[in-house]
Amino acid sequence: MADPFWLTWWLWLAGALALGILEIVLPGFIFLGFAVGAAVTGVLLVIPGLTPSLPILLLIFAALSLIAWLVLRRVYSLPHGQVKTFRHDIND
Repeated sequence: MADPFWLTWWLWLAGALALGILEIVLPGFIFLGFAVGAAVTGVLLVIPGLTPSLPILLLIFAALSLIAWLVLRRVYSLPHGQVKTFRHDIND
């Protein structure tokens, strides 16, 4: 019997790629955490014998996405209280 589609590892990696491309097209630092969560979920599904149910798999994806988003925000954000200002125009 074939595995359900949500247990197909390459679909999760394809979803991660699509979310990464969406982050490039619509920048806002929103989809990057979801892309990392989907990629790690896809890699976890490669492990033989790991066949979680859909609710457990979605919980894993959500937790990994949240952790990735928090880590990326901490690493790539401006220092606390600092605001990015531009003193010159790109056309000058």
